[in-house]
Amino acid sequence: MTDDPDDHPFSEGQGFEDPYDAFDIDPPELEVDTDQVDPVDSRVVADTLDTEQIPASRVDADRLLDVGLDYMRINRHEQAIDTFERAARFAGDDRVAQEARVNKGVAHAELEEYDAAIGAYREALDIDGDSEHAATAETNLAYALWEFGRTEEALEHAERAVELDPRFGQAWYNRGFFLNERGLAEDALNCFDNAVRLGFKTVELLKEKAIALESLGEDERAEEVAQEAEQLREQQEEQLVE
Repeated sequence: MTDDPDDHPFSEGQGFEDPYDAFDIDPPELEVDTDQVDPVDSRVVADTLDTEQIPASRVDADRLLDVGLDYMRINRHEQAIDTFERAARFAGDDRVAQEARVNKGVAHAELEEYDAAIGAYREALDIDGDSEHAATAETNLAYALWEFGRTEEALEHAERAVELDPRFGQAWYNRGFFLNERGLAEDALNCFDNAVRLGFKTVELLKEKAIALESLGEDERAEEVAQEAEQLREQQEEQLVE
């Protein structure tokens, strides 16, 4: 596993339409009075969205979820955490509340606050353990548990994620990683191959696949996969430069 943000899948949300209204200092549902607050104060969203000041019926939880996602994209994870918490609290739809909890866990994980991330993912699963967001919550929970040193539980939740969504490539990769760590190279290799077939192919996955192949005595194939991983890494670096 790596600290790469891409290791944490999160929802795509609805995005913003031009001209990026969600970054307005005075969106209508918040009614921020710029004579009273600093418009660049990171606490404005949290302080304004108080249940004693604004009725839940006047808060667009979906749009607030989008605000949190955009905080994530600019690496303002503390603000994202608070925004996702507000979105979950004001959501009138369990689906939105669960999505907000999952993304809140991702934001905590980005800050390496794995205990808090675990709590957020468990809250999401408490809402609905079989929903469209449950597999993402399970695989992210597995990652956070691993980072927190609870490796036995991590594999259990990785298995659960695959059961919930057999077409979730990230879940197959996580399961393969944990199996590789246990020395179960053949099972791990099958997981990595499944992930690639489902379109999930990363440098980290290829490196883990090379490790599994080497453990199985397939040194030539392991070298080929390791070279493939290096080529992919170089391609990604070139894309960043462009």
